[in-house]
Parts: sequence; structure tokens; C-alpha cells
Amino acid sequence: MQNYKKFLLAAAVSMAFSASAMAETLKMGIEAAYPPFNNKDASGNVVGFDKDIGDALCAKMKVEKCEVYVSDWDGIIPALNAKKFDFLVSSLSITDERKQAVDFTDPYYSNKLQFIAPKATKDFKTDAAYLKDKIIGAQRATLAGTYLEDKLPGTPPKLYDTQENAYLDLTSGRLDGILADKYVQYEWLKSEDGSAYEFKGDPVVESDKIGIAVRKGDPLRERLNKALAEIKADGTYKKINDKYFPFSIE
Repeated sequence: MQNYKKFLLAAAVSMAFSASAMAETLKMGIEAAYPPFNNKDASGNVVGFDKDIGDALCAKMKVEKCEVYVSDWDGIIPALNAKKFDFLVSSLSITDERKQAVDFTDPYYSNKLQFIAPKATKDFKTDAAYLKDKIIGAQRATLAGTYLEDKLPGTPPKLYDTQENAYLDLTSGRLDGILADKYVQYEWLKSEDGSAYEFKGDPVVESDKIGIAVRKGDPLRERLNKALAEIKADGTYKKINDKYFPFSIE
């Protein structure tokens, strides 16, 4: 009888633990202003490649509820460290500077940086000598913004709180060009507003690895890495990739 009671107690503890695990809620942080990776639809819902990846990872981890929290880009890492959300899936480049503040998962896609400018600007070049007198835009606190500040002398770049605001200034004639992620530019160039613009030159950064950020030392990183490997192995990742791009960005 005593052994049977111990068995029942162990079973109850196991069931309680399982129920607790099943009831887990995780919060993902997203900028929601960087299409096609993250933005809002007409109803105000967060959509995009990053959101789909985050949802797929939560499903693999058997998380009961995965909530989305929107944050301005400039404060998105501080918001993560302030525990406003649990992981950050918002097309964040893995850099040494950011590694001092957060831990990153394995990369979930690879990016390139490339200039765009008006099609009518036939002589547009990407070398420092040509660009030193040009007004080039980029989003603030991004790899593109840092590249322009570090690599190009002359006129400082114009930095924007969102990529969309940079496009507004480009179409208004206040910029000579923009440097940004190739796949974000690719999406915008297909739009009506972007139809008068094109890529200029080759990418200036070829291998920009994008990762999911968690707080330093958080074991969630390993769970996310395991789930990421699983969605790549079972075809889920490819389905999400193909929903947004006619080529692999892995």
C-alpha cells in the first residue's frame, strides 16, 4: 500500500509538472515596421517572416500560448532585458556589440546590405569617393547605419527611426540613396512607390547573420536552437521562406 501511495504521489507530481509545461506562455518581441519580415496588416495584426518563424518555434517547443509584443527599434534590446518579452525575433544582426547585451541563437537567416537609388541616376556608384557628397539614408541602430558612419567619409548619413521613414524621404527627393537589408529593399522595390528605384552595385556586406536574441544566460536559447533545427529539418522553415521569397534566404 505504501509503495502504491508513493506511485500515486509521483504520478501526481509528474502530471502537475506536465500541466505546468503545457500551460507555458512565451512573449516574443517584434518591431512590426520592417516588411516583409515584420509589420502590421490592415487589421493591425503583426505579420511577416519573423512572426511566422516565432510561431513555428513556439509550436515546436509545445508552448501553449505565444504572445507578440511590439517595441520601437531603438529600445528593443533594452525592452528584452527589462523582461517585457522573453525572446526577440525581429531581424536582428548578430554583432559583437550586441553580444555584450544579449545572447543569440544560431542564425535563422542570412542577409546582405545593398544600396538602392533612383533608376534615373545612371552614374550612381557605391565607392567612398562618389558617396562622400551624397545624402544616404539608413535606419538608426542597424548594421547599415553603422556601415555608413564607419566606412564613408564626408556627409554623415541620415538615420531614421524606421525603414519606412527612410523610404518616404527617398521618394520625396531628400535622399540620394538608401543602404539597407537586401531582402527588405527587394520587397519595397516591387511596390508602386519603389518602382522608380533599383539596386545599385553589388552588396557591400555579403554575410550578415540574423539571430534571435534572449537575455544573457537564459536557457531558452538552447530550446530555441533545438526548435530551429527541427523546423529546418521537417520542411516548416522552407514553407515560411517560400511564402515570402522565391529564393532561399537561409
